[in-house]
Amino acid sequence: MSAALASADHGIVTVDTGFQRPIFDAAYLLIENGRAAFVDCGTQHSIPALLGALAAHGLTPAEVDWLILTHVHLDHAGGAGALMRRLPNARLAVHPRGAPHMIDPSRLVAGATAVYGEEEMARSYGEIVPIPQERVVVADDGYVVDLAGRPLLCVDTPGHARHHLCVWDQRSRGWFTGDTFGLSYREFDSARGPFVLPTSSPVQFEPEPLKRSIRALLARDPAGMYLTHYGRVGDAQRLGAELIEQIDAMVGMARAAAQPGGEGLHERLTAALADYFAARAREHGSPLSEAQVRAALAIDVELNAQGLEVWLARGG
Repeated sequence: MSAALASADHGIVTVDTGFQRPIFDAAYLLIENGRAAFVDCGTQHSIPALLGALAAHGLTPAEVDWLILTHVHLDHAGGAGALMRRLPNARLAVHPRGAPHMIDPSRLVAGATAVYGEEEMARSYGEIVPIPQERVVVADDGYVVDLAGRPLLCVDTPGHARHHLCVWDQRSRGWFTGDTFGLSYREFDSARGPFVLPTSSPVQFEPEPLKRSIRALLARDPAGMYLTHYGRVGDAQRLGAELIEQIDAMVGMARAAAQPGGEGLHERLTAALADYFAARAREHGSPLSEAQVRAALAIDVELNAQGLEVWLARGG
């Protein structure tokens, strides 16, 4: 079996999409009674890994009934349109706020191209392909995807983005969390277990809704959380409490950094966040050196700072 796959547990296979680096961006293949669903899909460049996962488990693209997106950020959904062209019988389930961007991705592409440039868009994400409206199912809060008799409950979970949903699988007593339950990179694991930190988005981060979403996930007393970044983690109650604690700390840092006002907010905030997460990694017993921790989290610190700054500008 490919190193990109983890063995199926409760019919759930973790697929490394290959986005950016190994063991960074996961999609999930769910298998039930000879039928399949994907939760998230990575980018257009991820399609060979996804189709390879099907083949490794004796399935064909025609046996995939669903592609479920937790949200439409490109590391989760950039390859959705291209993948759907390879899955003749699949429907796409997506949050009501995300559905228009999958049917007509032009605004999504324009916004991302303005940030990354055309060359980086092609390198990292490939082509963003529209999905015919008749194949798109709007998954309102409480919508149940039926995978060959296996119910997959879609729950509205704002905070990271307003177009975010999480998926509850009663069979595994697990949540597919997208980015709502933060980031847990495997190289940070220690004797204490997984290390976790929150992730904002540059335009829609909302601390209080995010904390409410995390508490809603914990209320089901899950046995496991299936994160996009990266893989299944247990110990959900501890991790959830740590996420809420960190969100409050991030808000405090943002407000403190904004106090002097004017120039230098971004530099003050990124420095405070980097110091904070590095200290938490040390306390966790991470096997990485401090320099490695800071390098591994540099992009996430930058994104969290951007999200906090936009939130402050909206009156946070």
